[in-house]
Amino acid sequence: MNKKYFIYALLGLGLVLTSCEDLDTTPLDDVITGDQKEDIVANDPEKAEAAVNAIFSQFSQRTPNYTALGDVTRHNDIGYPTIMLLTDANGYDVVSDNNGYNWMGRSLRYDDRLVSSYEGQMVWNNLYSSIFTSNTLVGSIDPETDDPALKRGLAQGLAARAFDYLLLAQLYQFNYEGHQASPCVPLITDENSEEVALNGGAPRSTVEEVYTQINSDIDKAIELLEDAEAAGINRADRRYISAAVAYGIKARTRLAMQDYAGAAAAATKAIELSDASPTSITDAAKPSFWSSNEQNWMWGIVVSETDGVVISGIVNWPSHMGSLNYGYANFSQGMQINKALFNTIPDTDARKGWWLNADTVSSNLTTEQMATVEYYGYKPYTQVKFAPYNNVLRNSINSSDIILMRIEEMYLIKAEGEAMSGGNGKATLENFVTSYRDASYTCTATTPEEIQEEVYRQRRIELWGEGLSWYDIMRLKKSVDRRGGGYPNASMIFNIPAGDPLLLWRIPEKEILANSELTVDDNNPAGATPQPVPDVE
Repeated sequence: MNKKYFIYALLGLGLVLTSCEDLDTTPLDDVITGDQKEDIVANDPEKAEAAVNAIFSQFSQRTPNYTALGDVTRHNDIGYPTIMLLTDANGYDVVSDNNGYNWMGRSLRYDDRLVSSYEGQMVWNNLYSSIFTSNTLVGSIDPETDDPALKRGLAQGLAARAFDYLLLAQLYQFNYEGHQASPCVPLITDENSEEVALNGGAPRSTVEEVYTQINSDIDKAIELLEDAEAAGINRADRRYISAAVAYGIKARTRLAMQDYAGAAAAATKAIELSDASPTSITDAAKPSFWSSNEQNWMWGIVVSETDGVVISGIVNWPSHMGSLNYGYANFSQGMQINKALFNTIPDTDARKGWWLNADTVSSNLTTEQMATVEYYGYKPYTQVKFAPYNNVLRNSINSSDIILMRIEEMYLIKAEGEAMSGGNGKATLENFVTSYRDASYTCTATTPEEIQEEVYRQRRIELWGEGLSWYDIMRLKKSVDRRGGGYPNASMIFNIPAGDPLLLWRIPEKEILANSELTVDDNNPAGATPQPVPDVE
């Protein structure tokens, strides 16, 4: 195989489907130089906007990895939501039945950690394909440009690249703190991509090196976005990254690095700059979360009725996650919350109705919505958090937007960051919950660690099903303990200890073979097949 066909050749051929092909969508053996790309953008700034759109169009695609998987169609191959679904299935809060209609079965049982797994290939492909497109955009714009529109465009590429590498860093290696020198993932940017292509690949960079790149990218993106927004250049809708969203990515990064003061400061800035606000207790007490126009969304995947994932009918995120629309969830028996977690939610909390109770009833549902629940025959604890597209029950047009970031997350990061850095995180947490979720709430925690644990519980409830829970499990060094969670398959009840090699994703076999700078010994070690443990009540 041609050595230049390493990461992007194997993984990035699908990029020809995006709208930035006029810049550089071919594999790296046909590289357009930085000077050439800068000339293209300078002569036609609309192409920079096309490159921006190309990045975000990749977030939601129908089977983008069909060729890379060997002409195999996977109905959970849908772009970034694939990673949301797989990582949630790895954890212990999004409970589901391992049956013939559940496309996340392999992640439930950790078969996705095989180097030949479809899931491992999709995760790697999706993130590096997005990085490739971001590199194309970043390399096409003069970093010293004075044009506010180009500053905004450059910031989109930098921030998206930071987002992708932050995910990779947390999936392929353990926490930043204590693992700075550990191997992470290959680091490819617009600055070294030509060199990497000539070398036929790239080695794994260290955790420290990857986080240094993430921080550099997001800090520069923030600077550019603040300049652009001050000049009146704002995003057209919430599919794009604003300064507030960039601060949100920074808050997530600093939290992952255990820089709690930095996380609190970034989250505070995100709240100050955002045009989003938390939903009220009244609004929280009903199915929602389907439109990026909702007041609490900061950033999301904006889906059109004409998108391939929607036209497919069932090859989309609402099909797998939605209980009130039509899709796989109707036949797989949907997704449930961890029963033990559900039982910690007071009846006074509006979020308790985001799931059916033990009697398969939710006080948040109308008579018509309850009739849909009964029609599909859902089991206790099934989610009814996510409303169907346009609030049309049993809707087969699964064109719901998909959450990437909500303002409520920023309040929870702020609370944890303050608690763990000497601030009054307890007050921040209490004010948030009593104002927006449960007027009767009182935080009984007294130490920073207890407050952090209570914030974690609140995150598990508030952000359930939004593809974020895995990163909390990893950064807080939690065991994947499914006992008492209500898992319907005894064979899926695991108690995997924190730090187990199984928790890390493995670099796909195809990448190891194609990348001249990697060998099988460079991969994460194979963890032992998890063994079921007895359940508890």
